[in-house]
Amino acid sequence: MGAWRGKRCGPRTVAAVGLVVLAAGAAVACQPAGLGSATVAYTTDRTATAALERRHVDVNWLTCTGGQGDGGGGGSPSPAETTVVTVDCRGETDDRRKIVVTGRVTKAVDGACVRGDLKAEVGGRQVFRVNGLGDCAARPGPTYRPPTYRLPTYRPPTYRPPAGEPRPTVTVTVTRTVWPVPGK
Repeated sequence: MGAWRGKRCGPRTVAAVGLVVLAAGAAVACQPAGLGSATVAYTTDRTATAALERRHVDVNWLTCTGGQGDGGGGGSPSPAETTVVTVDCRGETDDRRKIVVTGRVTKAVDGACVRGDLKAEVGGRQVFRVNGLGDCAARPGPTYRPPTYRLPTYRPPTYRPPAGEPRPTVTVTVTRTVWPVPGK
């Protein structure tokens, strides 16, 4: 960061940065059925945590990452192929047991469900192996809603004299400046 201090970005730098952002957005937008690594990781984190807690596992923390494909060719799937996102989650219970959730996801509804082959282990013991987590009939909603803050409206205090005292009066003084007229 220190190297950028005081330097200006020229039009070429701004254009290059813009193209990189546009290309990244296009890559995410072109993923079939919105099945992106970040969406799958986020949704698996939420749904796996809920599934573990329903099985009386007190989740302290859980973090998931997703990767396109099964680690093979690295190319884009054709429209006839099913997109697969591998997911790997690591975490810990309140009593410090290790949590591992892994699998391959073929469908995701943002924040609501993942479908595929998922397995969870807590402390080395398998807790579940399922074909999906969450409710895929749910309507996808925004994954993040920023908090709304409503600041109170400031109203200056009003002066009310005690009973029997006269209200204060306002005196306005107007000052007029007269400039001398040249030649007089």
